[in-house]
Amino acid sequence: MNDLAIWLLEPLQFGFMRRALLVSVVAALVCAVLSCWVTLIGWSLLGDAVSHAVLPGVVLAYVFALPFSVGAFLFGGLSVAMIGAVRGTTKLKGDTAIGVVFTGLFALGVVLISRIPSQVDLNHILFGNVLGVTDGDIAQVLVISAITLAVAVLKRRDLTLYAFDPTHAHAIGLQPRRIGALLLTMLALTVVVALQAVGVILVTAMLITPGATAFLLTRRFPRMLAVAAALSVGSGIAGTYLSFHLDTSTGGMIVCCQAALFLLTYLFAPGQGLFRELLRRRARRAEAATAG
Repeated sequence: MNDLAIWLLEPLQFGFMRRALLVSVVAALVCAVLSCWVTLIGWSLLGDAVSHAVLPGVVLAYVFALPFSVGAFLFGGLSVAMIGAVRGTTKLKGDTAIGVVFTGLFALGVVLISRIPSQVDLNHILFGNVLGVTDGDIAQVLVISAITLAVAVLKRRDLTLYAFDPTHAHAIGLQPRRIGALLLTMLALTVVVALQAVGVILVTAMLITPGATAFLLTRRFPRMLAVAAALSVGSGIAGTYLSFHLDTSTGGMIVCCQAALFLLTYLFAPGQGLFRELLRRRARRAEAATAG
């Protein structure tokens, strides 16, 4: 018991660990909430595109001494507009347009990082730097997270109806395009929040894995939101602690914890787990053999 208490309390002696835990928990919560809608709509690839496409915006924000969130938000919106333009003016399929735009913008960001001299390690944008967050970073994360969560709560019914049946949403007077634009804006803001914790490359995992895991555990959307949030926040805390004690990447450990939970759910989920399905198939074969 004493060893466990020491294991839990030792990281809290350091200010950078307390700040890292706060940012990890907040980022995990926001990403989990949005991941439920991203999973239901099937926007996983679009989330991947937005998270990578913000890279040049963040680098340029550094060059012009602007908050990273400004550059990320502008390039997140730009990437969505470019994808829409390519899809609307060519015969290319949606996944092709998304792939071309996000890889092009991501490559531009990598080139900018390689050419811009800086005393700040811009590679932290790629892999996150949650152990180095400042009070200003924390304030930015808290404000953007509060705005995103408030909008999600106020518009949860419209967003959920849009996710399940956009045609019905249009029939009752809602405007699916505006709801989609709102969701994309929230997606860009969430990417900005998660940048501090896991970086551009791993943001996608935090935007998809919690919702996908919760989807395997429940079919009720309110419960899915709660399950995704609990699993994501738990992974954020566990990943941060493990990174301290194992001296590994914090963002990487957070995503590994989320991936481990998904794997366990995939194998052992009560309703949709792989082992449960294998048992059902065995039972059906036994019944068929008995009847025959």
